[in-house]
Amino acid sequence: MSADEIDTTVTPPAATVADGDTAKGFLLALTVFLMWGFLPLYLKLVADLPPMEVLAHRIIWSVPFAGAIVGLAGQGGEIRAACRKPKVLTIVGLSSVFICVNWGTYIWAVSNHHTVDAALGYFINPLFSVALAAVILRERLSRPQLVAIALAVVAVTILAVEVGSLPVVALLLPFSFGMYAFLHKIVPIGGNPGFTLEALIMSLPAAVYIIWLEISGNGHFLETPMTTFLLVGCGAVTAIPLMIYANAAKLLKLSTIGIMQYVAPSLIFLIAVFVFHEPLELSKLIAFMLIWTALAIYTTSMFRARRRSSSR
Repeated sequence: MSADEIDTTVTPPAATVADGDTAKGFLLALTVFLMWGFLPLYLKLVADLPPMEVLAHRIIWSVPFAGAIVGLAGQGGEIRAACRKPKVLTIVGLSSVFICVNWGTYIWAVSNHHTVDAALGYFINPLFSVALAAVILRERLSRPQLVAIALAVVAVTILAVEVGSLPVVALLLPFSFGMYAFLHKIVPIGGNPGFTLEALIMSLPAAVYIIWLEISGNGHFLETPMTTFLLVGCGAVTAIPLMIYANAAKLLKLSTIGIMQYVAPSLIFLIAVFVFHEPLELSKLIAFMLIWTALAIYTTSMFRARRRSSSR
């Protein structure tokens, strides 16, 4: 799963909410999580290019694709309204920094044979978000949630001891995305318009960087037609899943989305081990097993809590 945020603020029809999951929603969600899961295969095609250059092009080419989505949805007014509010612009600007860090870390991880670490990071992500809510929003954690977070901490500690340093990729991905998601939670703008505004803000320094690369002769955009196509395609693989997910989210229960989100890191893990042939040391395998156990405990407790709530 990439760290791309999508618009789930559109209220679905009453019948959809009442009926719960739909077959169309499941297929759409499965499609988008498969797309995010297979994203490392695409990023591997540009792995020979500097990660910062790939990141800059991903930002730049996200703008027209995201703009098209917002335009079709008639949400351009939200962007114009946000631009007139300094506080909103500040929060969106800060969230753009975190998503930029998330994207850059992910691109670097795939390019430098750390895709296994990226998969671990995205498995940790929901647990980090729960911990973040407890620290920042003062949300009370249940006993299963505390156990799940404790197992995640043990997993990270094992990796740190084995490697001799903190597993930067596995920590930076959930941290950057967790902060990004938190900022989206508090900013009064929809997901797709917010993402488009973020892309616009990030596109200014990205454009300067790309122009500097081309002028200095270090750019690769026009190196070959295939390279140009792949760099432009970075925008498509960023924005198109957003449109699919936005529709899927209106046709599925939140709990179903929560379970299906593990499809993407599972695929990333399998691709890293069996396609990229990255080593899976014993310490990492133990860490994954602890994280998977933590996610099982967390997910089970979530379903039980919602079942009790719905029975009242």
